[in-house]
Amino acid sequence: MIRYFTSNPASKVLCSPMLLSTFSHFSLFHMAANMYVLWSFSSSIVNILGQEQFMAVYLSAGVISNFVSYVCKVATGRYGPSLGASGAIMTVLAAVCTKIPEGRLAIIFLPMFTFTAGNALKAIIAMDTAGMILGWKFFDHAAHLGGALFGIWYITYGHELIWKNREPLVKIWHEMRTNSPKKGGGSK
Repeated sequence: MIRYFTSNPASKVLCSPMLLSTFSHFSLFHMAANMYVLWSFSSSIVNILGQEQFMAVYLSAGVISNFVSYVCKVATGRYGPSLGASGAIMTVLAAVCTKIPEGRLAIIFLPMFTFTAGNALKAIIAMDTAGMILGWKFFDHAAHLGGALFGIWYITYGHELIWKNREPLVKIWHEMRTNSPKKGGGSK
């Protein structure tokens, strides 16, 4: 679990934990909190992107947010393991808040206080920026910030640059898969 399901730039295994760590959590409360936020925003993001694009963005966000965390840890010398889906979930939250900035949100235990999605995103980015600069250790603030910035970028530019231009890449991938030599010496 430590080797493959926690991300740490000081680890011997660097790449696979960048994705696999998004599927592990420190505690049941940690997992429940992440899944509640994901559940709260999942129908909106799936309506915006569609199921396939959502999965591609979500899995990419896990890797990208962990990469930002790696860079920050190496730059500051503050090494340590990270785990959880919050970087990828921040991408989802930021994408929805960017696409629907006037949407109304509330905190689960304080439903009488509502605020716009745009203001919520600004507050989250400010908190994670402060946490990253000041070295707060309660969350992986760099992963959160990386996820949020990726969500903003993707909803603003990524869909047009990546998703709408995916056909040539899909065609190349399909050709690589179908034209690769068969194992075992059999014919096509």
